[in-house]
Parts: sequence; structure tokens; C-alpha cells
Amino acid sequence: MDMTTRKITTLKLTQAALLAALCYIGFQFLRFDIPISMGEKTAIHFGNTFAVLAALLLGGVYGGLAGAVGMTIADLTSGYATSAPKTFLLKLCIGLIVGLIAHKVAKLSQDHDKAYVTRWTIIAAICGMSFNVVADPIVGYFYKLYVLGLQVDLAATLAKITAIATFVNAITSVVFASLLYFALRPALKRAGMFAKF
Repeated sequence: MDMTTRKITTLKLTQAALLAALCYIGFQFLRFDIPISMGEKTAIHFGNTFAVLAALLLGGVYGGLAGAVGMTIADLTSGYATSAPKTFLLKLCIGLIVGLIAHKVAKLSQDHDKAYVTRWTIIAAICGMSFNVVADPIVGYFYKLYVLGLQVDLAATLAKITAIATFVNAITSVVFASLLYFALRPALKRAGMFAKF
């Protein structure tokens, strides 16, 4: 591995670690718990915002891993430990989808006019969070039913309530991740820290 490649890899790993920490903070400290029943709960939080931002800035793999690791650690340390495996999988998928749309389809790391960047940033964020709105309640239902052994009625009720919270999280994530990306993109370019794909 030559020095330039090593430098780029180190920069991406550092940025991924920072964004994983922001995902953790977004869930751990910017969260509103919604108790449901029998100790089960869901939450409105800002962790997904940073997961989407990570994929926009770093691409699907690094961004997806940042979201997955940060949010999984947050689950493990905040009373959501039983959700940690599901969280890792879903947040990784969010990152892969956002990164695919943003960087493989739209080529956002290249120079484009502001309208193009705005349009494709929002499209990529919507695609990733739309996946989550559908997958989180479905995966959560089967996870709670077959892995955690909850009764069918309780698992179905939890899935419905989770779907509402996930939808709210999706809207806030698309809005705030897009705004943060628009603010950070020019600053990272000027600093020579903007990832190219």
C-alpha cells in the first residue's frame, strides 16, 4: 500500500470513527423513550441522522459501518441491548443504500451544481430511510417473535408502534442529515478532506 492510499484510508477510518461516535451520541443523548409494555420501548432519536450523514460523506461501506457500530454500542449501553443485533444489520443496510444512491448512482463526490447535489442528497437519504421505515418493523416483529420469544399479539403491537416512531425518525433524519451534508460538503472540500469515490 503506497503512502497516499494509506493516508486516505487513515482519514476515512478517522472520519468513520467520529461519525460512529456521533451516531452513539444521537441515540444515547438525543433520544425520547416511548415505553410500550412489559419493559419494551421504542424511541424517537437522532442517531439515524448521523448514520445517513456518514453514508453521504464516506460512502456505503464506511458510512454503513459507522452507523452500525455507533448505534449498536448505543443500544448495548442504553437499555436496548436486545435490539443490538437487529440495529447492526439495519443501520449497515441504511448506509449501504444511501451510499449506493449517493455515490454509485449520482456520483455526488464529483463536482456538480447545487441543485443536482441537493436533489440527489435528498433522494439518497429518502431511499435509505424508506428502507428503514419498512424493514425495521418487519424485522423487529420476526426478531421479537422468534428470537426473543414474545407472543404474536405483543410482537405485532410493538411492530405497529415502532413503525410510527421509525417514520418520525425517518423524516427528521432526511431533513437534518441533508442540511448537515450541505453545510459540511464545501468545508471538507476546502480542507482537502472530502472523500472521492
